[in-house]
Amino acid sequence: MVDFSCIPADTRTASAGYPAPVSTTARGTSSDLPQFDRVAAIYQTGEYLSFGPLLERCRFWFIPELAASRRALILGDGDGRFLARLLAAAPGLHAHAVDASPAMLRRLRARVTRAGAAARLTTTSADIRTFRPPARGFSGACDLVASHFFFDCLTPGETDALVTRLRPHLAPGTAWVVSEFEISGAGPLRAAVCRFIIAGLYAAFRVLTGLRVCQIPPWRESLMRAGFVRMASRSHLGGLLVSELWQLQQATAFSPS
Repeated sequence: MVDFSCIPADTRTASAGYPAPVSTTARGTSSDLPQFDRVAAIYQTGEYLSFGPLLERCRFWFIPELAASRRALILGDGDGRFLARLLAAAPGLHAHAVDASPAMLRRLRARVTRAGAAARLTTTSADIRTFRPPARGFSGACDLVASHFFFDCLTPGETDALVTRLRPHLAPGTAWVVSEFEISGAGPLRAAVCRFIIAGLYAAFRVLTGLRVCQIPPWRESLMRAGFVRMASRSHLGGLLVSELWQLQQATAFSPS
């Protein structure tokens, strides 16, 4: 489980006081699936040229609090920089990484292998919009979900549906760590700059990958409806980037809507 007690006080939110390597492929993807294979080879370079190390800083921010996790579901981690760092920090963790891009998954597996943690990794190539965790050995066993710069590829309906599908597979107290772009609330000028940058990123990824989504969904509302409470939040780059840590409450009645 996640050790919330060591979260720095300045990152906690007001709600923090509340209670052998395998690779599989899931079929059934649709024709509008973004083609991230096209950018796999340049993904890290493009990220560094655009934002330097700041996106990595977002991904890595809460790793110290995740070191006691035992079973993680990693959604769309791209080339695996976060997952390799997480597995190194959490020696008892087994991770199941899901990504629609086989090329990204190959890079992720190679990075994890170089880190000496391949035996604790399972990967699935699947359209996350229809992915369901395998029932055998998974139901209620997951205590960590990670989604870094991932919700911004989904519509509001897809985000809600994903959280609803995953909810029965999560143990009480499960942590969900999120990194995402957002519109800063620190004044209209800063918000306008954030909107301009995010619109530019969406336009670029539409050209490069065919991504049809053009706005970040209200993912916090989806997590709250499923019984998650935000435990900590950290903004970066003037509010354009955010890292957040959420926790599924120990006793939460949940009825999919």
